[in-house]
Amino acid sequence: MKRLVGPSVGLIGRVFAILLLTVVIEFGASTLLYERASRFSVREDEARRLAEHLVIARKLVSERPWRERPVMADRVTTDRYVVRWTPAEPSIPALAPELNEMQRQVVAWEPSLGALDMRLTSPGRRGIVAGGLPLGDGSWLLFRTTERVHGWDLALGRIVLALMPAFALIVLGGLLVRRTLRPMGRLAVAAERVGLGEQATVAEAGPAEMRRVIRAFNAMQERIHRLIGDRTQALAAVGHDMRTPLARLQLRADAIADPATRDALLEDVTEMEAMIGSLLAYLGGDADPETPVRIDVAVLAATIVDDVADRGGDATYDGPDHVEIVVRPIGIKRALANLVENGLHYGGRVKVTIVEGPDNVTLCIDDDGPGIPPEDLARVLEPFIRLDPARGRNTHGLGLGLAIVARAVAMEGGTLRLSNRESGGLRAEIVLPR
Repeated sequence: MKRLVGPSVGLIGRVFAILLLTVVIEFGASTLLYERASRFSVREDEARRLAEHLVIARKLVSERPWRERPVMADRVTTDRYVVRWTPAEPSIPALAPELNEMQRQVVAWEPSLGALDMRLTSPGRRGIVAGGLPLGDGSWLLFRTTERVHGWDLALGRIVLALMPAFALIVLGGLLVRRTLRPMGRLAVAAERVGLGEQATVAEAGPAEMRRVIRAFNAMQERIHRLIGDRTQALAAVGHDMRTPLARLQLRADAIADPATRDALLEDVTEMEAMIGSLLAYLGGDADPETPVRIDVAVLAATIVDDVADRGGDATYDGPDHVEIVVRPIGIKRALANLVENGLHYGGRVKVTIVEGPDNVTLCIDDDGPGIPPEDLARVLEPFIRLDPARGRNTHGLGLGLAIVARAVAMEGGTLRLSNRESGGLRAEIVLPR
């Protein structure tokens, strides 16, 4: 049973994602902690400065006569704090909730301010703190910061700056990982080529584990090709040895005077030759040395149809006059001829159609036979499979015709599809990439 999974992410992509996630989280968390620690430090420092300035300013202003207090307030004004004196109690709004922590810190630095009616407020500009502090004679000392006291928000620029090293590490790490895993990509390409019957030796490179895998892969494909070569050589020898007595049987059959006996014997010889031919074609397909070349499949299909018509068969061709693609000509010719012969045997009439697409060429072979039960459409492509109820038993061969077709099409990177026509009969479609 096949597992249905979504689009998979490559190993390099996953490593990139892991590195990205790890580094981003690390830098994001460290930046957040740094900002929070920095903010707390700034608030503590600001509270200490304000507490010290208020204590000094209150002492200096309260020691002066009333007429000199405005001048003294101006003197204790700095570029950070503005100080003013007023004889009457000012109207200061209630303490802003966000300043509770600051007032607590100011009192913690100068406990003497805790016994006074110190008032803090935010006059409207965000981050600016103002307030008042009563003197012993009922007058008030007013103060206001000239700069923002608490900008506790995380600064986007600082986060970006903190993340820049993370992205640099991601790129560097990704390049190193890609270089490390490059032999795996070459191994995957070689495995695909071996699956198509080719031999592709991979150079040993990469980490020690990768080198061991490549070494094992090279040794494995060498054993496979040696096994295929030995099997093909044995099949060729057996086929040659078996055809020799069959040829003698055919010659002796010609000398038989009884026509019925002679025809029966010749029919058996023909069936045995067909069995041997199909078996050698199927078992010897892996070691087929044929090289793909550019051929005209339209001409090939029309030629096969003409041969059938010359032998008295009912076959027609419908399609363009010329369609050129790169394939193995013998394999495709064998596949197309097998499908046409099957259609003639089971349906009596065959129609071959070629449809051109932007990326592929489709060869359709339609017959008027009984078709194939839907549940057997996939099973019929397996070797040595016969569907007696649907296809009859009066046929030569070993049930390898469609298996040979499927293998020949797969060698070209194409697909073979079988389906029952609504009007009756079977449709076989060979889809070949351009």
